[in-house]
Amino acid sequence: MDLTYDRSMVPEIVFDERPDFVRLYYKAWELAAEHIKTIPGLPVERHMDEGASDEKIWIWDTCFMVHFCKYAPDFFPGIQSLDNFYFTMYDGKKCSCKIHHADNPPLFAWIEYEYYRFTGDKSRIHRNLVDRQYLQKHYDFLENTCRIGLCPEYSSSAVLWQKMDNGYFWSGCPSGMDNTPRGVDRYSFFWVDAISQMALSALYIARLAQEIGREDISDEYMTKYREKCQLINDLYFDETDGSYYDIAVATKHHIKVLTPASFWPLMAEAAPEERAARQIKTLLDPMKLGGKVALPSVSRDDPAFCSDGRYWKGAVWLPTSYMVTKALEKYGRFDLAADVAYSTVNHMAKTFDNFFPQTIWECYSPDRYAPATNRSPQRTCRPDFCGWSALGPISMLIENIMGFHRADAVAKRLDFHCRRSDFRYGIKRLSFGDVTCDIIVDKGTLCCKSNTPFTLCVDGIEHSITAGDNKIKLY
Repeated sequence: MDLTYDRSMVPEIVFDERPDFVRLYYKAWELAAEHIKTIPGLPVERHMDEGASDEKIWIWDTCFMVHFCKYAPDFFPGIQSLDNFYFTMYDGKKCSCKIHHADNPPLFAWIEYEYYRFTGDKSRIHRNLVDRQYLQKHYDFLENTCRIGLCPEYSSSAVLWQKMDNGYFWSGCPSGMDNTPRGVDRYSFFWVDAISQMALSALYIARLAQEIGREDISDEYMTKYREKCQLINDLYFDETDGSYYDIAVATKHHIKVLTPASFWPLMAEAAPEERAARQIKTLLDPMKLGGKVALPSVSRDDPAFCSDGRYWKGAVWLPTSYMVTKALEKYGRFDLAADVAYSTVNHMAKTFDNFFPQTIWECYSPDRYAPATNRSPQRTCRPDFCGWSALGPISMLIENIMGFHRADAVAKRLDFHCRRSDFRYGIKRLSFGDVTCDIIVDKGTLCCKSNTPFTLCVDGIEHSITAGDNKIKLY
């Protein structure tokens, strides 16, 4: 595809209160366009590059990039980029790039489901679950990996994941949280994010199977899901602190290093409401995962916390921040999700204005308007990282700050959480499935222009949108 990016290819954003947010939104798309690479020898040559290396591809970076690429799928090859992993790992196709960490977080099923609901395209479900069974094969690959050091020829690194009775051994780099202080000896504890992400994978395989009427697949994976949830709640929740933690293999004691990984059980919908509420309180505590900007990569009161970021020893990362907003939505905490998103995007915008070069960074300082340092305090993290850092200025702005938190092409429904109506904001050329609409909120009125009827749900109240112009009085 020989196209040149321009703004008409992405939804138009209106946000009069914060023009700096709008500026950052378009900057994110511009940088993302620069990260579309065409590399001969890849099964899918035109793909989204994560921003770290042209010789390697990463599973979890690519998965998170799909969450913003879906807003402009005709130009940004987000979902197509996942096929480089499927075709290489499970069809045996030759690949000119190595997969870095084949045991990266198992997020494929979640991403495929969300993309399906946004587009209404069932074709990938049949291929991924029935024809080629990529999602089950990936689940089985991790579920049946019982020795550390397995290194398939397509991988640039050894597989450090290992299935045990009560959880999974893993390591910082393949988990994505490279230098996390969550334990010195990786063989001595089980990772709470690993078991939660496997539960998440099983849950979304089951949900995808339901969409095509395959109750046999759905029932099988719901059973696996419930088994994982049982283990998570039996072993990984600490009643004293009210948090999910990693656990020691020998004693099953909780390793009390609080990080955003403690929210993966909520993302997997494994946490009962009372436990979720207690975990969520850590976001409100300025000495834990709250503070100047939400979700530093380790709790602010942890001895390992570094105020300059030091990569995963305090830096704020967009994939984990985005995941937490999605987890909060699942428990109905839309206002808090919006607060987390606003804090994050504000931090990015202020850094853009106050730190040179003006760009979007791999991760951010938890305490000042600056990029985080890398593992070495003498070096900053990577610039121009869109890459998953585009999640803040694009997805979190649209879904949480403005409140258009779920577009469902299958149900022809858009869910909108309206927090403000005293200034003009909204989105134009929002497309999901066969719906394309403009929605602008201003002075208590929502104006919607659509090409086709759909349901707009505003804070739980359904409104029937007709083709053409519509007005809704909000308050």
